Order: sequence, then structure tokens, then C-alpha cells
Amino acid sequence: MHNETVGTVLITQKQISEKAAEIGRKIEEDFRGESVVLVGILRGAVLWMADIMKNVNLDMTIDFMSVSSYGSSTKSSGIVKINKDLDTDIEGQNVIIVEDIVDSGRTLNYLKNYFMNRDAKTVKICTLLDKPEGRKVDIDVDYIGFTVDDIFIVGYGLDYDQKYRNLPYISYLEE
Repeated sequence: MHNETVGTVLITQKQISEKAAEIGRKIEEDFRGESVVLVGILRGAVLWMADIMKNVNLDMTIDFMSVSSYGSSTKSSGIVKINKDLDTDIEGQNVIIVEDIVDSGRTLNYLKNYFMNRDAKTVKICTLLDKPEGRKVDIDVDYIGFTVDDIFIVGYGLDYDQKYRNLPYISYLEE
């Protein structure tokens, strides 16, 4: 376990829980009377997806995808590779992509088009963190937990070379 704080605590577990409840209510309003498919993007979105799931009282299917565009570096390569595809048929479904962070936007732009080409009824994006300064493509993010500066974020599912995912808060790596 990590006893030391990596950087500074930017966002506490309590703040994350409160935001998940708020976003859950919004998703319920937006899809009242309909079902949704939550698609978690592995591995970073696992904790955030669990929080969102607990706060959405609708008929729900969950699935996961594993896509890569980072490797071990701190900058996106811009190449999206699907390592694990969906097991769920999303044709005619309301899909909500649950992501840990939107940075360049390339991966989510790719996935949104990928799902629309598979005839999803709607495709929305729900992210724990949004880093608008990192954008390389224009993409609408429908549900945003918190907006962060252009720093390398870790904790609450987000890693650096597979470390720090288990921190119960959001922090950042200091240079």
C-alpha cells in the first residue's frame, strides 16, 4: 500500500462520491423509462464505473472494453487499439461510455464512432476527469465529474505504469 501522498490530494473520495450521485441523477433524468448499457474502459474507469452504477436506478447492462493508446509514456500515442471488445450487442441501445479521463479525446472520438457504426441508439460519454487543455480532437463530453489542469493525474483508477490506481483520491505526479 501507498502511505505517502503522491503530489497533493486534488479531489477527495467524498467529493467523487457526491459527484457520482449527482451524475447518476442526471443519467436517470436523461434516460427515464429506458435502459442503458454502461461500457467501462479498462482499467482506469473501474472505480468510477462502480460509483456511477450504484447511483443509476435504471435497467442496466454493463460491459467493458480494453483499448490502448498510451503504453508506459505520459503522452498519448494517438493510435487506438482494441484489446478487448464488447460482449454485448449494442444495436438500438443507449450506450454510456464510462472513462477515467478525457485528455486528447482521440480514444473517445474513435469509440463513439465505433459504437454509432454498430447502430447504437445513442452514445454518451461519462468521465471522472476532463482535461480540456489536452484536446487534440473536438468531442462532446456529456457527464463530467471534474475538470483538471494539464498535469499527469494518478489515483482512483488512474495509473502511471500500473502504479497508484488504488489511491482512494485523485492526485498527480510531480516533476
